[in-house]
Formats: sequence, structure tokens, C-alpha cells
Amino acid sequence: MESMVSATIFTTSSRGDIKPNMTNITQAPCGITEVSAHPAFIFAYSLVFLISLVLNSITMRVYFCSNQRVQSSIMVYMKNLAAADFFLCLCLPLRIANSITQSITIRNIYCSFGATAFYINMYASIFFMDIIAVNRYLKIVRSLETRALQTVRTAQHISIGIWICLLAMSSVYLILFLQTSWSHDKKLVENSCESLHSHKLSVVNKIIHCVSFVVFIFVLMSLVFLYWKTLQKIRQAQMSTQTVFSSHKLNKSKCNMLVLVVVFCVCFVPYHLVRLPYVFSSDCTFNILKELTILLSVLNVCFDPLIYFIFCKTFRDQLRKKDVQRSSEDQTGTE
Repeated sequence: MESMVSATIFTTSSRGDIKPNMTNITQAPCGITEVSAHPAFIFAYSLVFLISLVLNSITMRVYFCSNQRVQSSIMVYMKNLAAADFFLCLCLPLRIANSITQSITIRNIYCSFGATAFYINMYASIFFMDIIAVNRYLKIVRSLETRALQTVRTAQHISIGIWICLLAMSSVYLILFLQTSWSHDKKLVENSCESLHSHKLSVVNKIIHCVSFVVFIFVLMSLVFLYWKTLQKIRQAQMSTQTVFSSHKLNKSKCNMLVLVVVFCVCFVPYHLVRLPYVFSSDCTFNILKELTILLSVLNVCFDPLIYFIFCKTFRDQLRKKDVQRSSEDQTGTE
């Protein structure tokens, strides 16, 4: 957020007297301009982009380029999570360009379309990870009671509803930015998009941040609750069975849920702890923390392929099938 710093400039008169001249100088406090443009951040984002592009390209090919039909609700959610991660990955070059350039055109494009797409896909990942946890909970804890909620058709409707809600909320910000804050002549002071916001858009942006924070807390609490109830059910099942196979299967289910919760908490909790203090405070520390936690949240696009491999048997089968096909093609080529 742009700030006006009152600086005292001393001038020398013709008689040699030194007189103070109070002048308002617009500058970025604490060198905030250099935070997101620091080489370490640019290198980190570039590395995450390259790794996630490779991993998510493989994932998209497995999910969307195979002829196998969708057979389960979990696969529907996995496909949507993969799409959200892939599009979030594609937003990273624009974020990098915004950090290293002083072009107002790049800044306008990123702060309108780029930032909107970035946060749409981030929250799509958050929602679909929670839905996957719900699906796992229903499968383990209430396997005989909730068949209707685990159908492919219901999963498709829920997925469409999530995307529509995210697009609707984000379109409010995007339209207001295009109407009130898009500028070709505003002098760049900070790399932050808040420096371009009009007063009206700034208020709306704070409201959106508050709503998003409340929604995230609800998702986080539900995720922890689902993991706890699933863990209790698994422990009860382990006490009632003596077979090694059943015990191994239950331990695997427990580890799967733990991986999901750990990835979710590591990637998204730090950012949301810093988010509101950053929006409502001018303290420079929060700007640095905000950049660090956003980078941490972006790592989700590298961790999610691990979730696909763990949770979705269809994904593992398709990946192995493609490896076998590639090996056979290589052998044919060498003969």
C-alpha cells in the first residue's frame, strides 16, 4: 500500500543559512519494493514453476488424455484438483514477470487477471483437498450410509458449484479493478497490487480477504475433525480385527489422511495467519512474511501429485500403464 512519507530537505540560502524545506515524498517504506523482486524469490518461483510444470503435465496427461472413463467420485475431485494445480502453475510466470519488471502494463495485467486466476486456483485446491478428505471420511466411517454423496454425478455437481462460487466472488474484484484501478500513467512505487487500488476497491478487497479467511478456518476445522474421526474409526477397527492384511490396510488409510492434512497445513495455514495482518497493517514485517507464505502455498502444486498417487488407484494404474507402454516403445525402437 502506497504511503506518503514526510521528509525534511535542507536547502542553503544565498546568505549561507540552512533552512528546512518540508516536502512530501512518495516512497515504498522499508524497501518493500525489493521484497518480491529479490533474486531469491525469483529463483524460488522459477524452480517451483519448472518442477510443478513437469509434474502437473504428467498428471494432466494421465487424467485427461487416457480413454478410461471416470469410475469414482474421488477421481472426479482428483481431476479438478489437478486442473486447479495446473492453471495455478501457469500463473507463476506472470507473477515472476511482475516482480522483475517496472512495466505498468505487466502490473495491470497481473493485478487484474493474473492475481484473480492465481487465487481462484489456490482456493479451488483448498476446497478440493477438503472434499477429498470428506470423501475418504465417508468411505471409512460411514460406508453404508452415504452412497448418494459418493456418486460420480454428485461429485460433478459439487465440483461445478465450487468453480462457479469462486468465479463469482473473484469477478467482483476483477470488474472493480478494470473500472477503477486500471491505469497506464500511475507511477510505480511498490510491487504490490494494493498500490494500484482505488479506495472502493481497497474496501472490497479487505472484505474478500475477511470472507476468505473465515471460509478457510471453516475448511481447516472440518479437515482436522474429519481426520480425527477417521483416526478413531481406524483404531476401533484395528482393535476388533486380528488379521495382518486388515491392519495393514487400515494403517495405510490412516497414513493417507495424514499426508493430506500435513500438506494442507504446511502450505496454506502460514499464509492465512499472515493474510489479515498484512491487509490491515502497514508494518513492513508482514510484507516479507506475506511473500514467504505465498511461496509456501505455491509449493502445494508440487506436493499434490503425491496425493494423486496415494489416494487414487486409477491414477497409479494409468501411470504404470503409460510406463509400460513407454518401455515397450523404447524396446521396439532399439530392435
